[in-house]
Amino acid sequence: MWIDTHVHWDAPEYGLEQAILRRTAAREAGVSLCVVPAVAPENFATVRDWAHAHHDVYALGIHPMWIDHAPQDALQLLEQALAKWGDDPRLVAVGEIGLDGFVEAAQNPQHWERQVLLCKAQMKLAKRHGLPVILHVRKSVDAIAKCIRETGVTGGIAHAFNGSHQQAQALIDLGFVLGVGGAATFESAQQLRRLLSTVAAKNWVLETDGPDIPPQWLYVTREQRQAGTPQGVNGSDELPAIAAVVAQAMGLSAQECARITTQNALRALPRIQTLQMP
Repeated sequence: MWIDTHVHWDAPEYGLEQAILRRTAAREAGVSLCVVPAVAPENFATVRDWAHAHHDVYALGIHPMWIDHAPQDALQLLEQALAKWGDDPRLVAVGEIGLDGFVEAAQNPQHWERQVLLCKAQMKLAKRHGLPVILHVRKSVDAIAKCIRETGVTGGIAHAFNGSHQQAQALIDLGFVLGVGGAATFESAQQLRRLLSTVAAKNWVLETDGPDIPPQWLYVTREQRQAGTPQGVNGSDELPAIAAVVAQAMGLSAQECARITTQNALRALPRIQTLQMP
């Protein structure tokens, strides 16, 4: 059994019909459960409806890259949703939240400060509601770790981790597991593959981040895109093939990788343990 700990089935790159077809293909390939994180208040209900309709689970949060588009009462809307659906066993985390140091706007000190304030506020809500968090940590691991220490939020997943060994250990020490997906399939991802071989398997979970972070076999270069070739759309149906590359880097069989990463996901997102898998 595989668990995709991060996929956005509500993304417009799919469309509902395509999302359903690919979710069905993923289940047939052994992906029993997907975690579908929200990115803004307008898709809170959408991810919840998806999870209940397709036997998946969901998270509610405000993504740092949506900060300029979020309504002024976004935090209030998140708090209301967590209160309204707090007893829903399919609500497994607050996410996708965090910090993004890569976007150009992050170079503006005021924008970065807004990211940090929003991140910490959502961490506090997660702590209040007894939920783990799913963290966006692109070029921001050290700052994220500081936020975790200051808020006391209890564990979760560092999504799409691609930092140093020291940064990995810092997050592990704070009770987090590390998400890995399509990025590891690129031959150029030597640092990430070294991490997979040196950081114990008990600290990793699998993810796709579909429709984003396509594996190497779906990736289309900028030149190809400019020439009219569309970018490959990632999804949970790609997870077993991604996992085969990850397992090799870890020195595990595919079966061992599935068993260990599934156990890790259950540990990081405890509410999943209460569900009956389809």
